[in-house]
Amino acid sequence: MKLSESLASYIRSVSYEQLPDDVVEFTKLCILDYFSSAIAGSDTLPIAKIEEIVEELGGAKQATLITGGKSSVTNAALLNGASSHIVEQDDIHKGSIIHAATVVIPAALAIAERDNLSGKDLITAVVIGYEVCYRIGEAVTPSHYYYWHNTATCGTFGAAAAVAKLLNLSEEQIVHTLGSAGTQAAGLWEFIEDGAMSKQLHPGKAAMNGVIAGLLSQKGFTAATRILEGDRGFFEAMSDDYDVSKVAERLGETYKIMENSFKVHASCRHTHHAMDLVSELSRERRLDAEDIESIEIGTYQVAINITNNDNPMTVYQGKFSLQYCTAHAFVLQEGSLYTFTEENLWNEEIRDVMSKVRIYVDPSKNNTYPNQWGAIAKVTLKNGKHIELDTDYPKGDPEQPVTKDELLEKFMQLSQKLDQSERENISEKILSLEKVEDLKVLFPKNRVDAK
Repeated sequence: MKLSESLASYIRSVSYEQLPDDVVEFTKLCILDYFSSAIAGSDTLPIAKIEEIVEELGGAKQATLITGGKSSVTNAALLNGASSHIVEQDDIHKGSIIHAATVVIPAALAIAERDNLSGKDLITAVVIGYEVCYRIGEAVTPSHYYYWHNTATCGTFGAAAAVAKLLNLSEEQIVHTLGSAGTQAAGLWEFIEDGAMSKQLHPGKAAMNGVIAGLLSQKGFTAATRILEGDRGFFEAMSDDYDVSKVAERLGETYKIMENSFKVHASCRHTHHAMDLVSELSRERRLDAEDIESIEIGTYQVAINITNNDNPMTVYQGKFSLQYCTAHAFVLQEGSLYTFTEENLWNEEIRDVMSKVRIYVDPSKNNTYPNQWGAIAKVTLKNGKHIELDTDYPKGDPEQPVTKDELLEKFMQLSQKLDQSERENISEKILSLEKVEDLKVLFPKNRVDAK
């Protein structure tokens, strides 16, 4: 059986009724976490630019925009996907290196709202979308990740799978949906050299492309039936060392969404291990910058590929600098959205500590990546004392989980631009999503019909 056929059969077979209670509850937390980031990012400059394009393109008012008003399902997926990926607090899966919420959920939300589907339908589609993109991401990781932004490329398949489920497509139509998704999959890491807005375009476009793929297949539009494993398909074109078996292994027996990780710090996930270690050290030992002689951070090669920047010049670059994030966490003992500021970027104490940070590849951490995203922190104090700390799992991983209350607190913090009552209402609706019949209630009231 072709891989797309296996996935199509799986997508058709899953029902809400068969989902275990813990999967349903966890999926609602993923959706809550999505809205945390989407609301927080909704008034930023890149989203304002995309909103301008959405308004210029126009289209039927089918789905709610996180910025207010309505637009077509494709435009809603584009903008709502981009908005949730800008503050660097969206979820992540270690094995596939994908931020699934930012592509799967906005695509699913748009179609589910347009078609008057229920919270149960949305939950089911999200579970399926995560499953599909994580499996494809695991198959091509880690070699794919050097050039390609997995969230954008593999995420397109997840968005398409969720949409296909909501559209109730046949297995044949789903195969073509995956084919159209794969041929649109794109997103290169070169943007990181400039700190460009392309990072927000990637998930928005992936969500949008997933919607387009499903809608086209619904109308009989055909696509490659071996888009993954074909001789000129996704795997051959975009990975040096892929593992086809990852796609269908135990498909339907496990729920990959349960492997999801949540972000505590508002920076690249590859900086979180070090931030956890040094913030805890600083807090427990009551250390100051003047106490530090040196800090050595040993981690895996990919973390260094993405975050090796010893002199970030913008807040955005700071979030992708392991050296800066380490110093930031040591001095401030946290790394929330509201501590990554222009003032703190040039904070003399943080800059002093940053100058003492050295990063290197640790063989033990490199060998266990991507199953473990670990780091070793070796801290030398000016009094000659040496302290060594080690972690394999940043806070928020399944092995070191955050609680429901912590995610709710994160939502309340990131959505603080809304009134307290509005935040409480939205979070309550999401946490009882299986009872919701009108998905518009998940959006802030003043934004549903704002424009």
